[in-house]
Amino acid sequence: MKPTIVNSAQKKTEFCSALLQRMTLDEKVGQMVQSDLTWKQDLQQLLREGRIGSLLSVRDPLLINKYQHIAVDESRLGIPVLVGNDIIHGYRSIFPIPLALASSWDTQLIETVARASIAEALAAGTTWNFAPMVDISRDPRWGRIAESAGEDPYLNSQMARAWVEGYEGFSDADGRRVAACVKHYAAYGGAEAGKDYNTVDMSERRLREEYLPPYHAAVQAGVKTLMTSFNDLNGLPATANPFLLKQILRQEWGFDGVIISDYDSIGELIQHGFARDHKEAALRSVLAGVDIDMMGNAYHFHLAELVREGSVPESILDESVMRILGLKFELGLFEHPYLKEEAISGALMQPATLSLAEKAATESMVLLKNEAQLLPLTASAKKIALIGPLAEERASLMGCWSFNGRPAEVETLQEALQRNLPTGSQLITAPGCTIDGNDLDLAAVTSAANQADVIVLAIGERETMSGEAHSRAHLNLPGRQLELVRAVAASGKPVVGILFCGRPLAVPELVESVPALLLAWHGGTRAAQGVCEVLLGKVNPAGKLTATFPRSEGQIPVYYAHKRTGRPVESVGTIQFNEAHRSAYLDEKNEPLFPFGYGLSYTQFAYSDLQVETPRITAGGMLKVSAQIENTGSLTSREIVQLYIRDCVGVVTRPVKELKGFQKIELKPGEKRRVVFELPASSLAFLDAELHSIIEPGEFEVWIAPNSRDGLKGEFSVI
Repeated sequence: MKPTIVNSAQKKTEFCSALLQRMTLDEKVGQMVQSDLTWKQDLQQLLREGRIGSLLSVRDPLLINKYQHIAVDESRLGIPVLVGNDIIHGYRSIFPIPLALASSWDTQLIETVARASIAEALAAGTTWNFAPMVDISRDPRWGRIAESAGEDPYLNSQMARAWVEGYEGFSDADGRRVAACVKHYAAYGGAEAGKDYNTVDMSERRLREEYLPPYHAAVQAGVKTLMTSFNDLNGLPATANPFLLKQILRQEWGFDGVIISDYDSIGELIQHGFARDHKEAALRSVLAGVDIDMMGNAYHFHLAELVREGSVPESILDESVMRILGLKFELGLFEHPYLKEEAISGALMQPATLSLAEKAATESMVLLKNEAQLLPLTASAKKIALIGPLAEERASLMGCWSFNGRPAEVETLQEALQRNLPTGSQLITAPGCTIDGNDLDLAAVTSAANQADVIVLAIGERETMSGEAHSRAHLNLPGRQLELVRAVAASGKPVVGILFCGRPLAVPELVESVPALLLAWHGGTRAAQGVCEVLLGKVNPAGKLTATFPRSEGQIPVYYAHKRTGRPVESVGTIQFNEAHRSAYLDEKNEPLFPFGYGLSYTQFAYSDLQVETPRITAGGMLKVSAQIENTGSLTSREIVQLYIRDCVGVVTRPVKELKGFQKIELKPGEKRRVVFELPASSLAFLDAELHSIIEPGEFEVWIAPNSRDGLKGEFSVI
């Protein structure tokens, strides 16, 4: 007998409880098992037996419907399956990578992109999206920094909320929804040496103050599911870590959604040396609180046995299955389990979605350098040489995690420029070299450069150089691209560098060699058109960095919210052994190549008249601070105004600066605006020596600034 068709008045708990009471032990375990198509089992038969609750990485809509029909029509209880996919920055219409999108500092844009992405994915059968990734990322060697919002807890938290609200705020005409899955819990971005899957060892203070806030923000935003991470944390793998999953997530934060392991991370407890075999791995994970085993070969083969022998109470399975059934209920799967195949094509690559992808690409770009106002290109640039290995790339522009994107649907930069240049302009193209090969055609490069009024240099990484399991030890331009840069710079012609990448790169020689440099990231399906919009001045760039760019790998980790130390670099130093000792390198600057929050525009902004309107506040009060921002240039543009604070003296040491707010404003030439920030004193709380949250009386510094390095400074105190 199939479950009764749900109606809107029926309570979730009543429906799911009745269904749970009818389930056998094997059927309960089945709801806790997720499989992909590589699993060496009879998938269709297991669906008939109710022994698989969700599918992973199935992207063929016809196959999704086939499997769903088996689960609903041929199993004893007719429970539909969840279909989970990684829709990280777009389904078929690919948007900029998340690190790029974060550079827009535009939470409304993020939410809109999330809704557009999930609309396409849901139409094609995805009902569970393994995104957003909210890991704090301070090591650009780590390939998965491409999926993050960068280095800052506050900004990551704002972006996490936007992604969750966008993904879970969308429903189709039948009321079907998609569950978001925040990942990777926890501290995955702190992997040692920037190597994916590596160990993480940090204090509980750092974990709670710096790494956990974005996950907490996602939970507060109502995220329905959460994924554990691959790493161990302070000796305990995250996938079997009761401190993370039970104490913090369930008890402290009150999360009542579904917890799923990452791919095979339960099975990998054996490789961690934390479990002898898959049976022990299943035991440790289920007791720690993991509801679903993603391809771990543990729950399917051993969980029922563990219950029958008394090692695991069946009540634990009942709690997990109730959460899983409740999720399926909330997503509308019991009422509408099947996707409408005839509606798929009309949901993909729609003009409005592509227009949004183009807007997202332009909003994400960061102007890093623009000497002598070389950009935007003027009408005097009649002959343009487009040089570099990214000039005719398609797949590389989409970036990592773009499985459903089709390179054939991506315009190259050469094609887009040819189409956008004014009549009478001439475009000369010479790739010069491949992205990471040993070839270099200097003759073709020199010929193209000599013919040009201006050179556009398209350089950077291919899409496979970032993302999961794609860490890099060396963050310079790959292959022979740096030689290409030198050859182009030697031509004496004006050079505009366009940097396509999935992470911050250590490229000081590039920055010194070109007068203008635009960071285009991996910008998605419409990246090339977005670059043209910015190059030709149709869009004034306004993006700002959310991850620091190092000068060299030896500086890593380099981030703005560091501690001062007892011998800070900006001090005169402490005389020891007849020499001034400071926290500095012998062979490199302490300063990064570009700081957090940095980004230029085609106009200029002046910051003045900082006013701390509440110089003394109580623990229950509100800080009010403002400054005058003026567009002193000749073009209308947007500016991301940032608020930083510093606790000058604390019972524990505090960062030199902490981002506490930002506003994105638009000003016409000559226009002034007073930007006001109101910050509750509760935002100044931190953990004391015993890890209790306190708001400590004392002196603070405050900045209203264009980036984490510059700005206007004031003072206030908490009394």
